Amino acid sequence: MAVILGGGIGGLSTAYYLLKNNISNNNNLKLLLLEATNYCGGWIKSIKTKDYIFEQGPRTIRPKGIVGLNTLNMIQDLGLSEHVFPIKSDHPAAKNRMIYVNNSLHLLPSSLKGVFQTNEPFSKPLIYAIFNDLRSPQKQMKDDSIYNFAERRFGKEIADYAIAPMICGICAGDAKEISVKFLMKTLFEWEQNYGGVMKGMMKSFMKGKNDNDLYLSELAKRAQEEKWNVYTIKGGIANFPATLLQHLRENNVDVKLNNKVNEIQFVDSSTVKLINRSGEEIMANHVYSSIPSHALADLVEKQHPDLAANLKGIPFVTVGLVNFYFDTDKPLISPAFGFLVPPIENSPILGVVFDSCCLPDQNGTVLTVMLGGRWFEEKFGQNITEKELFEIAQREVRSILNIKEKPAAHHVQILNKCIPQYVIGHYDRVDNVRQYIQDHNLPISLVGSSYDGVGINDVIYSAKTQVQ
Repeated sequence: MAVILGGGIGGLSTAYYLLKNNISNNNNLKLLLLEATNYCGGWIKSIKTKDYIFEQGPRTIRPKGIVGLNTLNMIQDLGLSEHVFPIKSDHPAAKNRMIYVNNSLHLLPSSLKGVFQTNEPFSKPLIYAIFNDLRSPQKQMKDDSIYNFAERRFGKEIADYAIAPMICGICAGDAKEISVKFLMKTLFEWEQNYGGVMKGMMKSFMKGKNDNDLYLSELAKRAQEEKWNVYTIKGGIANFPATLLQHLRENNVDVKLNNKVNEIQFVDSSTVKLINRSGEEIMANHVYSSIPSHALADLVEKQHPDLAANLKGIPFVTVGLVNFYFDTDKPLISPAFGFLVPPIENSPILGVVFDSCCLPDQNGTVLTVMLGGRWFEEKFGQNITEKELFEIAQREVRSILNIKEKPAAHHVQILNKCIPQYVIGHYDRVDNVRQYIQDHNLPISLVGSSYDGVGINDVIYSAKTQVQ
């Protein structure tokens, strides 16, 4: 029997790929998924009413690259193709992304023409960043922060106003701490191998694209042909894990909710004992852990303290999320995906997503404000209330977007330790963890955002990779 720990998108995807293996190889491996709470889907949650949808975590998925196309294959296999809502490259939510600097919103360039123009807050056209990269010397390094890399290759303004806020949007993190080798691996390798990003890009164009053998579903082909920028699921993105859960149950995967594991004991290379909070012992041949690395550390610490220490070395941040619904036909925002706030602005918010512009099934104006992240405790302390977060978010929305109306509805959530931080050396840290498991012949595989990437696509592909 294989046990999957965690019922988030990582655990559900692991069960999905194990089930596919069972069917294609005519196996009869029993699958048991254990979720500590009464909900499957992890951080993916949608609150739906007749007027609005409040997304509590991720709201869109990128269709790009192998990992993006792989997710589209899964979505078609689950029968969700008709429920996909694409945002194409010519949509305002794809073209219009802003940053908030010096008390003003600034539209980031989205066309080739914009690269040759001076756009505030930048003091000169972005083409100068390319010249900077071409003339900057090569610097051999094992890893570096994304901020240092961007400043070295493209200049301080790009680092401050483009890269730093982008990292806030991706992982609510500090670009001065996040590993460029992990989040921008290709660009870093171009610099290390060819002396610069543009030089590496030109070399890769001359080599041509590498063919991959990933089968493309009709949905994946459609995304490529129609040039989707991002997409979501009608009725709320939580319909994705809900459909995945239904698929698993219909195919005899045993899913147990409210079943928290307190300890894992490795007996030998093909036997593992799990003890849940009620004292029940579950024997398995292999465990797939999709729970956060710090949670897994607590389960293995008694038997493997060194492994636990490495797992605890992956930091996480807390994010405050405030959703607003304004019941009015009057346009309160300009058509855009939203805006991000660079850390140098020292704002309590990370950014605002204009949900009513980029998600279907919305009446009026719907916004989501993201707060804290890497700076949550620094900005708000340890005891901030949801009411206080709401007031801060409302004040910022009024100030920045000049929205004077009172929201007809709102929802506040404090997502404690929700996003892992891929700080410098993350690759080595994860390699050390997996090497320890291999050296000690432990029957466990690690899946999910703690190790292999923060996006939905990354987590699903992590599950696929670990199962294969």
